[in-house]
Parts: sequence; C-alpha cells; structure tokens
Amino acid sequence: MEYETIAAPVDAEQEISRSRFLVRLERVEDEHAARAVIARVRAEHPRARHHCSAFVLGPDGRVQRSNDDGEPSGTAGAPMLDALVSAGLSDVVAVVTRYFGGVLLGAGGLTRAYRSSVAIATQRARRQRRAMRRSVTVSCAYDIAPQIEAEARRRGWAVGAAEYTDRVLQRISVAEEEVAVLASLAAELSAGAAAVEAGAAEYVDLR
Repeated sequence: MEYETIAAPVDAEQEISRSRFLVRLERVEDEHAARAVIARVRAEHPRARHHCSAFVLGPDGRVQRSNDDGEPSGTAGAPMLDALVSAGLSDVVAVVTRYFGGVLLGAGGLTRAYRSSVAIATQRARRQRRAMRRSVTVSCAYDIAPQIEAEARRRGWAVGAAEYTDRVLQRISVAEEEVAVLASLAAELSAGAAAVEAGAAEYVDLR
C-alpha cells in the first residue's frame, strides 16, 4: 500500500474581507507531533484570535482530528480536514491562524475561507510518496558487493548504508514480493555464497 504526504513545510496566506488567514502545513508522524505543531504556531501568533487545526495520520488516513478553536462549530476545522482528505494527503497537520479584520464573514464565508486556505497550501506542497518496504541485509564478499549494489540501484531499490567487516553487509529495502527476487539475485551473483536475511517491514519515503 502506498500513500502521499508532503516533503517539506508549506506556508500560505490569503486575505478575505480584511481578515488574514495564515496557513501552516507540516508533515508529522503521530498525534503528539501534530499537537506540538499546533502549539508552536499558536505561540508564534499570540495576538491572533483563532488557531484552527486539522490533521490526518496513517497510511489509510484513519486518524482524523479537527478543531474550530472558537469559530462557530463546523465552520473551520471540518472544512480544513475536508481539504486535506480531498488532496489525498496523510501524516500532515494544517493550522490556520486568523487575524480578524472587523468584518463578519458568516458561517458560509468562514467555511469557504478555511477550506480554501488549506487547499492553497496543499496545491503548493511538494508531495512525497511512501510505501511499505522490507529491509533486507545481504552478506557477501567484497568483490560481489558492488555488483549487487549496482543491480539493486538499476532496479530502483533503496540501497542503505553498508557495513564492512570480513564481509560486506549491504542493506537494501524492497517490496515484499521482491524479497525472493533479491535473494535469487544475490545467490546468482555470488554463486550461492551470499547470505540474505529479511528484517522488519516499515513505511519509507520513495525516491
């Protein structure tokens, strides 16, 4: 299973009827990190009246939270969350700081403003795909290691750091269905002398 998050934080701003809507979009790993971003943005803008937020977490986007932070119920957090979900992003938090401009926007106006503010940020974001990969360690002779690494890179596998002892321990991340392919490749290039050990599976950024 693959999903998309953002590669770097995004800041955006728009002004509607003299109210300023400042958006911060950041990648986060869990709910604690999301709430830390919200707290940090709040501290950065102590004079602002509202710091509304929404975040989506997990490969399937199962964890979803939103907060209106004093705006009329349902006019801020929910539309912000909808913008994140519609953009197909997860592991991301959005905080919209509002500086009130003296003109009441009404429920409909607020809903449109908060949703469009987050939508602007998601459109500007550089996306990062993530997928489940299993870490595999290939233990082989020094003369075989470069061949295995070159073939791994040619196939688009993620090659990690190597450890050098009396043999080379090369770490390579592959999709579950490619573990057997890697094992077969290592055996072929080393005439059966290489040892392959499959480790833990986790979500990683794809290049």
